[in-house]
Amino acid sequence: MTLVQFANAQRAVVRGDFADPSVIKVGETYYAAATSSNWAPAFPLMKSKDLKTWQQTGSIFPDLTSWADFYYWAPELNYDNGKVYVYYTAHKKGGNLCVGVASADTPEGPFNDHGPLVCQEVGSIDGFPIRDENNKLHLIWKEDGNSVGRPTPIWIQPMNEERTALTGEKKELFRNDTPWEANLVEGVSVIKNNGYFYAIYAAAGCCGPGCTYATGIARTKNLMGPWEKYTGNPILTAQGDWMCPGHGTAVTHNGKNYFMYHAYDRASNKYTGRQALIRGFEFTADDWLRFTDEYITPADTRTAYTITDNFDKAKLDLQWSWSVFNKPSFELKNGRLDLQIKDERELFVAKKIDSQNYEATVETIPSKSALTGVALIGDDKNMIYAAANQDSVSVTLVKDGASSNVGRFAVPMKGKHLFLKMEVKNNKDISFYYSLNGADFTSFKITSPDVTYLPPWDRAVRAGIVAKGVRGDVSTVEKFVFKSL
Repeated sequence: MTLVQFANAQRAVVRGDFADPSVIKVGETYYAAATSSNWAPAFPLMKSKDLKTWQQTGSIFPDLTSWADFYYWAPELNYDNGKVYVYYTAHKKGGNLCVGVASADTPEGPFNDHGPLVCQEVGSIDGFPIRDENNKLHLIWKEDGNSVGRPTPIWIQPMNEERTALTGEKKELFRNDTPWEANLVEGVSVIKNNGYFYAIYAAAGCCGPGCTYATGIARTKNLMGPWEKYTGNPILTAQGDWMCPGHGTAVTHNGKNYFMYHAYDRASNKYTGRQALIRGFEFTADDWLRFTDEYITPADTRTAYTITDNFDKAKLDLQWSWSVFNKPSFELKNGRLDLQIKDERELFVAKKIDSQNYEATVETIPSKSALTGVALIGDDKNMIYAAANQDSVSVTLVKDGASSNVGRFAVPMKGKHLFLKMEVKNNKDISFYYSLNGADFTSFKITSPDVTYLPPWDRAVRAGIVAKGVRGDVSTVEKFVFKSL
């Protein structure tokens, strides 16, 4: 398979929800991390030898940091003087968004968190480290003014070599002041070439079906400015199957320059979320930067595949994630996953999707009281699921935290096992089925529910396992099967 293809057939190298990607090379291996927002563990970490085949190795923070509670955004990986750093955004408990930093001796961690570096009143996000022309270390970040209807200055300030504090005075580099940038500029990534610093940055609306995101470029010979924006901006906009491209980092491969960034697939859009792409760029004779029609092709281009989890390992598989607000208590034993219910909220573990058509099946041993089943999940307050106890199966829709019963069905459970299947077509046509043997499925006759409300503005939907009951109940799952169709 060739590495370089034409852009009209561009494919994501990391499919499904992988927004604001950052990539570094350490030795002969590339590492990438991405926004996890309100999913935990925070910041999935991937590695690759060729930028084509990516494998998840873990996460930056298997447990959340002590100072932050949600919105884990935009991890920026940095390899400097033999040490790995991650500059990241998170919401400070009792405060607002801040840029924090953590470090590790190896890219796969463990990472030692050093806490927040900058916390402005309206929020500080998208930290990026850079050394100036005198090798002095600085932090660049965005003041999140758009959250309160204000402009969004991009700031720079010196940082100590320990990466534990900013020093000196901050200075504004530039802000959103041209029409195409609309209400914001953000996601700055700086590279050097031929005596210039180049800021590749994103602007306008990042997320959802109405997104207007695009990518621009600015340059300077002195890191502190003045910065000059390219008159031909934006330099990367919607093309082919992909829309709203932006917020990434540059990387070199086989002597060529590439940019790893995110975009929405036009067909699956908000349901699969922002996916990671890698596209080539080059420097021009007049010392600007332009994107080329070369990109890195994923090694595996299948759209149909099956993933099965028999829960027969010592640890929960890396495909699973959960809410930052409701970490599950669970036990893996005898090839089963036991979810231990601690309150009356829905408890769930889920995996990301990467296509318009898929199905998920949960094999459960129904309990007397707890409900166990299969779910399509936006977040804690928005989901739809089919779940069973020993008496019946219920289909429940949760919207803005309010639950409504879509249907309740008596199922003749002749044995101990029940299979509940969820099928999704064209992103939003959802159906539920049950089976007593795992082969012959019966459809629940329900009016097709509207699930277009499900994905939060900055995330995608996930398919997974749901449990609901009262404190002390246990939901047991024997198997989970996910099929991309």
